[in-house]
Amino acid sequence: MAIQQELWGSETVKAVENFQVSGEPVPTPVLRWLGRIKAAAARVNAELGLLDGELAERIARAGDEVAGGEHDDQFPIDVFQTGSGTSSNMNANEVIANLAGEGVHANDHVNMGQSSNDVFPSAVHLAAVDTIRAELLPALERLSGAFARKADEWADLVKAGRTHLMDAVPVTLGQEFGGYAAQIALGRDRVEDALERASEIPLGGTATGTGLNTHPEFAERVREKLGLGEAPRDPFEAQANRDALVELHGALKVVAVSLTKIANDLVLMGSGPRTGLVELQLPELQKGSSIMPGKVNPVIPEVVLQVAAQVIGNDTAITVAGTQGAFELNVRVPVIARNLFDSIQILTAASRMLAEKCVDGLQANEDVLRRNAESTPAIATALNPHIGYDRGTEIVKEAVASKRTIREVAIEKGVDEATLDEALDLGAMARPHES
Repeated sequence: MAIQQELWGSETVKAVENFQVSGEPVPTPVLRWLGRIKAAAARVNAELGLLDGELAERIARAGDEVAGGEHDDQFPIDVFQTGSGTSSNMNANEVIANLAGEGVHANDHVNMGQSSNDVFPSAVHLAAVDTIRAELLPALERLSGAFARKADEWADLVKAGRTHLMDAVPVTLGQEFGGYAAQIALGRDRVEDALERASEIPLGGTATGTGLNTHPEFAERVREKLGLGEAPRDPFEAQANRDALVELHGALKVVAVSLTKIANDLVLMGSGPRTGLVELQLPELQKGSSIMPGKVNPVIPEVVLQVAAQVIGNDTAITVAGTQGAFELNVRVPVIARNLFDSIQILTAASRMLAEKCVDGLQANEDVLRRNAESTPAIATALNPHIGYDRGTEIVKEAVASKRTIREVAIEKGVDEATLDEALDLGAMARPHES
């Protein structure tokens, strides 16, 4: 977007000159939440008799415009800046003051009752909570639902189980996908649980948590106007560290770990079409090779795996930044915000993409699933109660060496067919506790 008119002032200019690092600004949701906080603060200060009502409303309207995204191009400061976010807070103060017009001072009026030390981290917390609720949680619900629908569709498709990437006793494809659905649902729950603590914000603590230069009712009234944010259990805890954001991103990392496991499973089950497992057919979205005709690759799971790797890397940066609180303030908030919002954005997109462009269109190769289930030597496990583990081991070794079925070798070893019919029922084997 071309900048029509520069609304910022000298402090923003200094920061732009000082912090020429990445060319990447502070995440947009954080900047917009700064606008929301400034608007609410102005209205509250007017209600408290601290700020002229007409002047306060001009500030509030300007803050509303920033919150609505009308002035995103007015925030040019690099995200790698002073660790408290002071530069971006001043940027917001200057832009809103200029929008509000004559007689409005960036510090005395727009920043009244505030400090960068409590306002900027509050904006990060609130923006994260708001964005996750609006975007990431619905995306995870969509993905979990997609897996759950496949679990229902494939409830009776028996297949070979695998542990250690080796043959194991049969399961159903539906059971596997039900596990994926639950894994994503649990990840969503973990994220939602962390939002409660991330909603506690240091607003009202001003410089060090004491609340110097702010009205005792200021923070509570601003939170009420925002409709989001909770009072901290202790203002000095809230001011001095960003543990809640470290925890929140830790929950995002768990989701990334889950997606890694699931995407790898999908890649393996879809491998082939001649020399792999060929148990699933993944949607064909594009050519898989510039030289090999007809090759199709698991492009969506591959993207998900890369996203998960990035989120895990982001978590390392956030963890390190979270350790950098000294006395009354953590001074690595911008880099926490950068990596947190990167993870929220790419996890949201990857989850939606996996559901819509992969899971919804998966097809099961039923003949392959059945053949693998019938041929796995692990089905001899069901004979243990009838013939014992040692005798079962002999049958398995012979079957593998001779490339014959467990049934053929078991009959040769004297196991009667009635016992085999009872024990080697694959459907019952996958659901041993169902009548």
